[in-house]
Amino acid sequence: MTPSISSRPSNEKGDNEKLAQTVQDYDSGTGESQFGDVDMKKLLWKIDLHILPVLCVMYLLAFLDRVNISNAVLFGLQTDLHLTGLQYNNALVIFFVPYIIFEIPSNLLLKHLKPHVWLSICMFGFGLVMTLQGLTQNYAGLLATRFFLGLFESVMFPGSFYILANFYRREESQKRFSFFFCSTTLAGAFGGLLASGIGKLDGARGLRGWRWVFIIEGAFTCVIAIIWFFLLPDFPEDAKFLTEAERNAVKARLQADVGPSALHQKIGWRDVLDVFKDYKIFLGGLMYFGLIVPAYGYAYFAPTIIKNLGYGAIQTQLRSVPPWACAFAFAMIVSFVSDRTRHRWLFTVGSALLALVGFAILISVHGKSTTHVHTQYAALFLAAMGAYTSMPVIVGWFNTNLAGHKRRAVGSAWQVGFGNIGGIIAAYSFPSADAPQFTKGYAICIAFVCLSIVSSTAYMVGITIENRRRDRLGVEGVGLDGEGGVGEGVSPEEEERLGDLHPAYRYIR
Repeated sequence: MTPSISSRPSNEKGDNEKLAQTVQDYDSGTGESQFGDVDMKKLLWKIDLHILPVLCVMYLLAFLDRVNISNAVLFGLQTDLHLTGLQYNNALVIFFVPYIIFEIPSNLLLKHLKPHVWLSICMFGFGLVMTLQGLTQNYAGLLATRFFLGLFESVMFPGSFYILANFYRREESQKRFSFFFCSTTLAGAFGGLLASGIGKLDGARGLRGWRWVFIIEGAFTCVIAIIWFFLLPDFPEDAKFLTEAERNAVKARLQADVGPSALHQKIGWRDVLDVFKDYKIFLGGLMYFGLIVPAYGYAYFAPTIIKNLGYGAIQTQLRSVPPWACAFAFAMIVSFVSDRTRHRWLFTVGSALLALVGFAILISVHGKSTTHVHTQYAALFLAAMGAYTSMPVIVGWFNTNLAGHKRRAVGSAWQVGFGNIGGIIAAYSFPSADAPQFTKGYAICIAFVCLSIVSSTAYMVGITIENRRRDRLGVEGVGLDGEGGVGEGVSPEEEERLGDLHPAYRYIR
């Protein structure tokens, strides 16, 4: 068996560089389409078909089970459970407590237990909890199920991005990241359609429509989780759907882009703390944090906002679908252009500005006049398209700029975990007492979009300065801005430990 690229002894360093150069020659168009016996284009298609559909369905169900409470409200959840004041908002918030706390531990378990094991266990867990949520009888039961829903879902998002970042080079990753992330927009669209249909079961077997929403969607998730145990992918070093030659090709491609993966290295809590010595890690969290508030504000309260435009429950569910569908289409277009231009910052900020315009329109006209119904509805399109396009670019940009399993596992979990603190803020941003204007909620969303824009710009400036500093050191660059290679005088072991902090690494802007 051929030893893995990342674990070969130092005297094979030259062979690794030759493998990486072969890949770079192919990617630049100067080499053959074959890497040994592996056709690169066919290999990418194979990876796409084995990874993207499985991860997308998994996260679609996770996001659907997370936000379908907003659909359930329209079918009487608050009335039946006798929720008053901010109790509904509290139920939204308690989800984020374990979701935030267990992001990093879950990602470390993902590396230890292998993705197909840990992800399928957690998927079955949140499906079971969702089913039980449909049977809860009071406020305390709702809080308990929402807490455990957050616990089991904590690995889904950062874990999926962690997996994706280990299969694709940076210049080909964004369209895959956005396609995966847009599972959330599909969940929003599908959730509205599904809820409008399930809601018609109101009274069947003595159960209200909102209970059927939880029970049916939760039970379906449990069934899919059992199947997904056999379909979920592991990291390239262990992926069973790849041959040995294909695994070596994948590792060589990634090494040419971001250096060795260092999967074999164990990650301890000292390693976790070491990652946070880099200020860019905190900027990555702020970038995402700024968009979580408007994104969750939209996901949780769009049905309520649309209902206040004068529509009934079923019409509200149906009218919540088009903004999600447009957000998916727009995000995919932006991601393809971003990969083609090999640039991220402009698309991050441009999309965020679109969301800013949407919320600015809403704060200006929403609830103030019945003559602005169509304008308000159009503004929801802008808010959804902007927020749910900028977010995947931010996460993809930050994750693929991290190199090595240690920094990628910790950094991706931190970004998502810290960012989801914004979900707590979003849950209290649109209290029913503020209806129909929701002026405070829209103002909060505008402020946090601005925070994301500023943080993204600071991150771009920081990595630009760092790239130029490394250029001045005269070290040959690894990544999109260089020609490949490694820094002189640095051992392979040190190279693996440093990851993107290696002086030969170049960040994508």
